[in-house]
Amino acid sequence: MHAAAMISDVRIRLRLARAGFVLDVDLRLPSHGITVLFGPSGSGKTTLLRCVAGLERANDAPDSHVTMGGAVWQDRANGLFVPTWQRSLGYVFQEASLLEHLNVRQNLAFGLRDRRVKAGAHTGLQEAVALLGIGHLLERRVDTLSGGERQRVAIARALARQPRVLLLDEPLAALDRTRKQDILPWLEGLRDRLQIPMLYVTHAMDEVTRLADTLVLLESGQVRVCGPVVEVLLQHLPGGGDEAGTLVTAAVRGRDHAWQLAEVVFDGGSLWLRDSPVLQTGRHVRVRVLARDVSLALAAPAGTSIQNQLACTVESISADAHPSQVLVRLRCGTATLLARVTARSAAQLDLAAGRTVWALVKSVALVE
Repeated sequence: MHAAAMISDVRIRLRLARAGFVLDVDLRLPSHGITVLFGPSGSGKTTLLRCVAGLERANDAPDSHVTMGGAVWQDRANGLFVPTWQRSLGYVFQEASLLEHLNVRQNLAFGLRDRRVKAGAHTGLQEAVALLGIGHLLERRVDTLSGGERQRVAIARALARQPRVLLLDEPLAALDRTRKQDILPWLEGLRDRLQIPMLYVTHAMDEVTRLADTLVLLESGQVRVCGPVVEVLLQHLPGGGDEAGTLVTAAVRGRDHAWQLAEVVFDGGSLWLRDSPVLQTGRHVRVRVLARDVSLALAAPAGTSIQNQLACTVESISADAHPSQVLVRLRCGTATLLARVTARSAAQLDLAAGRTVWALVKSVALVE
């Protein structure tokens, strides 16, 4: 989809005092892909999104600044604050704000009546309809749509204006699990095809692992860390209880139809997982390996039901949430795995940085 000119730089420096916290962020973000703003309720995720949109005037810092590519939307030093209606952005809320008395086609066209919409927006609308797969819904009344369909229409409407950035404020929060699973593949498609940045607010870890390219952890209005999702999850959420684990990007090598399994490969080895129609040969996918599902051995075991066995090197050993356990960080090719084992096992195996071990992966989860 040909959105606005390619974004060369995304800079967000904002400070805003609120009753429960002070939002104070200084971010430089990638020019495309999904940046997820993640944190508990009250951490400032939605406030930050609203500030980027100009719905809140966050200029408590003398260097407050918002830049989207070549467009400067806020610059306190020069007395500049561009109002929301002049910012080239698309905003998607938790609830799809569609006009109930219009059908889908009329809802999509409604936003293009504004004289400020750039030339070519109608072409953008056609592309958005194709990207979100809603062509068959155009004549439907919006009150007959499912929650997932409504959100796809709302996203298409936001994209039709060919914005510089797409802002999504917990777009799946109001959906049940089934509807959520319906729309996630469409969001993945947007991530892979759009050449604009997407700022995505959520507090759901499954959305983080499935969608994020960049992850911003917010706590009480402050940026705890910002970086590639794989590194942030590994370095800064290692003690996340049952959620501790890593993401591995791999390519589908093939499928064993007889046993309903698929094999994915990366430069550290291969993994078998439950087959799925999306696992087409050659496709790149993300898989999640939880630390609780990784055991360690000093030699490749025989006569075991665990078929995923990877030769790895111990990088480090750190304390886990409970003193009886440790987290072992492993290097497998360029990928990293975590294994949760008891401290006694680590001592009996004489685990130490640099030692070669076998990681026995009992379960692998496809996250897209």
